Amino acid sequence: MNLNFLIQRLTGRNADYLTQRMLGRATCRLDAGAALGASARIRNIRGDTDRIVIGAQSRILGELMTFAHGGEIKIGEWCYVGEGTRIWSAGSIEIGNRVLISHSSNVFDSLTHPIGAAARHAQVRQIFTTGHPRKLSLDESPVRICDDAWVGAGAMVLRGVTVGEGAVVAAGAVVTKDVPAFSIVAGNPAVLVRELRSDER
Repeated sequence: MNLNFLIQRLTGRNADYLTQRMLGRATCRLDAGAALGASARIRNIRGDTDRIVIGAQSRILGELMTFAHGGEIKIGEWCYVGEGTRIWSAGSIEIGNRVLISHSSNVFDSLTHPIGAAARHAQVRQIFTTGHPRKLSLDESPVRICDDAWVGAGAMVLRGVTVGEGAVVAAGAVVTKDVPAFSIVAGNPAVLVRELRSDER
């Protein structure tokens, strides 16, 4: 391998890391060893860095967003959020330790838009003209993803759901109800496939 090419690659990676680290510190709280990948995006619309907390040694490649009227995202230690994944909070999203959320997944604790067409249009119009509304109800309900859970690629975890400890959400699943600990769910809507064997826990 060409030495100059290698140096450029390493320098570029370090520059990306340092840039993302500085951006992260301005928009969220990064605990020791936590890192934002080049594809990561932090949209902390309220601006309070304590509303988005990324635990020690975790890696974020996706998007974390809190709304202007509220929301908080707490991510534990040694977690991974894949590229193209969106975690959007208008209320509260809590992710435990050692949680793997694969690429192109979505975790939402609200409807993200009002149900009624007139209210929805008013919200979108305000976003386009003056920014996100500071007073708004989107039927928020907390989401919790417990320690050692795995959310597969392209899955959706919707408002009010708890994904239990060690649970596995299959790729493409749409989770609308609580997932028992140490179980596998799949489908749209997600249903129980089986419980994990003792040697899989």
